[in-house]
Amino acid sequence: MSSTRTKIKKQVKKHIPKDWLCEMRILYRLLTETFYDMKRTGIVNLVIITTMAAILTIFSGFFRSAISLSTFAHELGNVLEISVYLKKDTDANLVKNRIKEFKHVETVKIVPKEISWNNLKREMDLPDFENPLPDTLHVRVDKPENIDGVFKEIKTLHNVEDMSYAQEIAKKIETMNRIVNTITVFVVIIMAVLTITVINNTIQLVINARKDEIEIMRLMGVSNWYIRLPLIIQGAFYGFCGAFIAIFPLNAVQNGLVNMHKFFMIPNPVYALPLVVTVMFMMGILFGAGGSFLCIKKHLQV
Repeated sequence: MSSTRTKIKKQVKKHIPKDWLCEMRILYRLLTETFYDMKRTGIVNLVIITTMAAILTIFSGFFRSAISLSTFAHELGNVLEISVYLKKDTDANLVKNRIKEFKHVETVKIVPKEISWNNLKREMDLPDFENPLPDTLHVRVDKPENIDGVFKEIKTLHNVEDMSYAQEIAKKIETMNRIVNTITVFVVIIMAVLTITVINNTIQLVINARKDEIEIMRLMGVSNWYIRLPLIIQGAFYGFCGAFIAIFPLNAVQNGLVNMHKFFMIPNPVYALPLVVTVMFMMGILFGAGGSFLCIKKHLQV
């Protein structure tokens, strides 16, 4: 029976012409309700916005740092080369062609032992004796994270005497990158919990203040979403304001990281700041509105 009524309602609604002026009035009314709800909350609004701004500042700072650290790791990996020292009387071209077949290998450069020896003699005052150095291959891979895998593959070749690359530096950069990414995720979780907790108490205050008014609206047959939406908009507004305030400390972090990129002569990722700001606003609004929605379901049975 109820399903039949719902179908009839939908069919009737389809044939009712839309009154855009009426819908604009409803939207204006919803925004007015949101404003009055915030007015009732008073000084608590400032506390919520400040709390969200602080959380979003921490998140955006770690997120922006993670992007820079990833750029550093990528650039460092691009200049890191695996030095492959060949055994005596080995055909360097043969080993070079074999290594070029390995996955993730970009370039392989042969450095003959004569060139290495002449360079060493120019740098150091050495007596004239037979060249003890081997032929060397400089291997460059496509991504920093693939260096270790390629290193292990080359090591299996029987013509390779020894190998080396700045393994410790690469591992430290990778570890730091992982730590910053983990902290960023942890901050997001803390942000979600704190936002929902703070907004939960605020929305509960608003619901208690409007208890009689909400009950009257329900008795009059007012749509549930008409009651819910002002509270959800209120939560989204808190998130928007918090994200807007967080832009100012984020700019300080951005300037510091840009100077660091200049100092180490590593290109600054141009997409970083717009990406962080966009994600920050999206998360602020999403957590604010989502927190309000969850609290409404908990405290208001509509």
